[in-house]
Amino acid sequence: MPTHASSRTESSGTGLTYASPIYASPTDVAAHGPYEIRRDPDDPRPLYRLDGRITEDGASGHRAEPGRYHLYAGWFCPWAQRVTLQIELNGLADVISVSYVDDTRDARGWAFRAARGPDPVNGFTLLREAYEATEPGFDGHVSVPTLWDRETGRVVSNTYANIGIDVATRFRAWSNGADTYPEALRPEIERLDTWIGPAVNWGIMRARGDAAARAALLDAFAELDRRLAGSRYLIGDTLTEADLRLWVTLVRYAVRGPAELGAPPLEEFSHLGAYARDLYQLPAFRATTDFSSFTRSGATPPLTWDPAPAR
Repeated sequence: MPTHASSRTESSGTGLTYASPIYASPTDVAAHGPYEIRRDPDDPRPLYRLDGRITEDGASGHRAEPGRYHLYAGWFCPWAQRVTLQIELNGLADVISVSYVDDTRDARGWAFRAARGPDPVNGFTLLREAYEATEPGFDGHVSVPTLWDRETGRVVSNTYANIGIDVATRFRAWSNGADTYPEALRPEIERLDTWIGPAVNWGIMRARGDAAARAALLDAFAELDRRLAGSRYLIGDTLTEADLRLWVTLVRYAVRGPAELGAPPLEEFSHLGAYARDLYQLPAFRATTDFSSFTRSGATPPLTWDPAPAR
């Protein structure tokens, strides 16, 4: 239940505003239980099953337009940060609005609380309400990032990879001209993802209790270190979606990887560590990173990250 009620008033261009914010009650696992992803083994639907796409001509049912879409994100979430990075790098902060769920959850799923602010669009207290508005009786995974369409009053997508690519490619009429998913480099971006994704992005989670996954992660770091010895970014001097996908994992590893995995600090991979620190100097990377959300005790930036060494 919300902690208190509030009246709604229409606000042109930004959805709904409130006389006072409304929030979910505090996270309470004892009362509600832990959040669990329940899937029927016979259910063929993907985990992230809301997969609408944005198109410039609107043929998908979701035309690229300024002010129409809102991103529900989480500061703690690397998949959400991929998308917020695309928004910042492409200068779309005034085109696609963003709000953040609380850092903790119980069985009710992600929620809006005072620490991260309210839902400024719909006044939802639980992100699940957005999914229920889209698919009554929704029984799937409630996740961030979630892209919301103000015009239809429904979720467009919770498929994080597609959301990021659509942000990078479908809003160019309003962007600053950055091209983080250039057509000529897309095959190489996706080829890199075929091994960086399993070994690093997903591998860092499996490595906590899996010696083989930990070894694969460190092998991948060594390979990336060699690759970056003669290259500023993963693909030459061009900052791309491939770098965003990698960096959001590196920054979290830098803060908690050695302690959680019994693994070496990122700085032991000299070129990879310098690459991660170098990217953190870019305003978009700083603006979308909150180190305190990475650990329960509230982490801070690594001491060696400010300023970054010359590469």
